[in-house]
Amino acid sequence: MLKLTNVKKTFNRGTVTEKRALTGVDLTLADGDFVTVIGGNGAGKSTLLNMIAGVYPIDSGVIELDGKDISRLSESARARYLGRVFQDPMRGTAADMWIEENLALARRRGQRRGLAWGISSQEREEYPGLLASLDLGLENRMRAKVGLLSGGQRQALTLLMATLTDPRVLLLDEHTAALDPKTASKVLALTKELVESRGLTTIMVTHNMNDAIRLGNRLIMMHEGSIIYDVSGAEKAALTVSELLQKFEEVSGGELANDRMLLG
Repeated sequence: MLKLTNVKKTFNRGTVTEKRALTGVDLTLADGDFVTVIGGNGAGKSTLLNMIAGVYPIDSGVIELDGKDISRLSESARARYLGRVFQDPMRGTAADMWIEENLALARRRGQRRGLAWGISSQEREEYPGLLASLDLGLENRMRAKVGLLSGGQRQALTLLMATLTDPRVLLLDEHTAALDPKTASKVLALTKELVESRGLTTIMVTHNMNDAIRLGNRLIMMHEGSIIYDVSGAEKAALTVSELLQKFEEVSGGELANDRMLLG
C-alpha cells in the first residue's frame, strides 16, 4: 500500500517565481490499484510522481510504502521499490549498451554491485522470451545497442525493464505522449497487459482523457497542486469525456484549458 498524507511542495520559495506545486495531497493506493491521473499544465501531476520517487524532497507531510515511512529516503534508495517510465523514450535506458545489458541492469536495480557483475546464462535464456512478449522482434537483437532502436521499441523496452522485478509501485509519466498514435496504442496495450497480469500498483499520468477513463480502476484529477476529483470502479467505467470536463468545471470553478489535453 502507498499512502501520502498532507504532502506539500513549493519550488523557488521566497522568489518571484515561487510555485506551490503540491498544496497538501492525501492519497492512498491499495495493492493492485491502477490509477490514471489527469489535469492541466502545472496541476502537479509530474511533481506528484517526483515526490513519490524521491527526485525532490517534500517540504512536509509523509509518504509511506507498506507501512514504512520513505519520506526521507533518497531516490536511489527508493529505486528498489519503484519502477518508472518517462515521457522521453531516451530516458530510462543506456543508449550505448546492448539490449541484454540494459535488461541486466534493470534486474539489479537497487542491489549492490560488485566486481563479479555480469549477465548469467540463466538471464540469457530468460530475456529472449520476455522480449518476444513485446512482439517487436527484439528477441533476435539481444546485442543491438539500445540507441539504434526506434522510439516505440525503446519505450516498450523501458516499460519491460521497469516491471522486470515486479516493483511495489510503477510510475508512468505520460509515457506514450512522445509516440505516434499507432505506437502509443501498442505501448498502452502492453502497459495494460503487464499491469493487470502482475497485479502491479500503478500511477499513470496521461493527457488523453479517453485513456484515463478506459484504463485502470481509478481516476484522479489534479488542479493547482491538489486532488479535486477521485473516482473508481463502476462510476469511473461509466464516465464520458464530456462528463469529466463538466466535473472539472464543477470542482475547480473554471474550464480545463490545456492545448495538450486530448479529448478523444
